[in-house]
Amino acid sequence: MAQWAVIIPADRWATERLFHHDTVNVSGGAGPIEPDDEVLLVVGGEVVALAQAVEADGDELALAYLRRAFDQPVPADELHLDEHDVRIAPVDPVVFRRLAGAIGGATAVAEKKTWLVSVALPIEAQTPAEAVRQFWSHMLELGPVELPTYVWPSGNELAMQAFVLGEEANQDPEEEDED
Repeated sequence: MAQWAVIIPADRWATERLFHHDTVNVSGGAGPIEPDDEVLLVVGGEVVALAQAVEADGDELALAYLRRAFDQPVPADELHLDEHDVRIAPVDPVVFRRLAGAIGGATAVAEKKTWLVSVALPIEAQTPAEAVRQFWSHMLELGPVELPTYVWPSGNELAMQAFVLGEEANQDPEEEDED
């Protein structure tokens, strides 16, 4: 089993940050990567996930996530990758283990909490069913680019935070005016 670093394109990374997937497909072919090889996913000079190559159809590299560091990426300076010249590169096993270990492991699973996530839209409608249809139309039309999503730990509503595009976003217009 070999160890690799794969740089994923910025547009694919944006999608991965917004939606939970079990796998990520990278177009352009797997090259030398074989099923069961381990892969560090790199974006912008940072390791964002540890994955394992899986069988794929066609000209795509399919990677199953093992661990993610989306919110706390690990600097990938040790890999010495030039994102303009290389998309797939072999990684020294010692460096690979150090970076993979920095992503975290089983302890990340044990620390999961229950979060409440909500999108609230004021919708004018004649019936509840019409309001629901309009809600889903707005969700599809505006999506995560424009709609803030509110998240808070279960039982602690005062800790509510707004997120837009997977990033914390201030939704208080009075605070924006003060800046």
